[in-house]
Amino acid sequence: MKLSTRILGTAAAISLSSSLLFGAVYDVDPTHSTVGFKVRHMMISNVNGHFADFSGSYDLEGTVLKSFTGSVKTASVDTGIVKRDDHLKSADFFDAAKYPDITFTMTKFDGESITGELTLHGVTRSVTFEAEVSGTIKDPWGMTRSSVILEGKIKRSDFGLTYNQVLEAGGVAVGDDVKLTIELEGIAKPL
Repeated sequence: MKLSTRILGTAAAISLSSSLLFGAVYDVDPTHSTVGFKVRHMMISNVNGHFADFSGSYDLEGTVLKSFTGSVKTASVDTGIVKRDDHLKSADFFDAAKYPDITFTMTKFDGESITGELTLHGVTRSVTFEAEVSGTIKDPWGMTRSSVILEGKIKRSDFGLTYNQVLEAGGVAVGDDVKLTIELEGIAKPL
């Protein structure tokens, strides 16, 4: 084995060991991550969607989150139906022209859940999500990766999103509870 190959292998092992011992900051890899949601429609079924444009970073020490921030572009909402997506971007819902971003900043992590300040539609509220945090791995290209999966529920009315239609048979067209599933894969920033 050449000396240069041994040095590179040793450097990679030290880098992985130091990220496990001392932590590392990870940038969310959007090509291997999703920010999804589900909301009740007509009281009988669900509409699923996601946001295509998002970013974030987190500081991870082993499987302990030390910090976490994320941002989503509201105009990137995608439910698979252009007409519905245009309505969601309008002032009836996200008002993407006035409120282009949804942001989240962690305030607490207890090993099983993450609490933070969620800002949506100009309103900031404290929310808590169930959290699953992986350890780290080295990918075939020498980068260190980890993942964070968040699941939870918010009430859209808590954020001023109150548009609805009353149904003739009773109930409303759009449910108030929004289920969120956020699956993020991060790549460690170089030391």
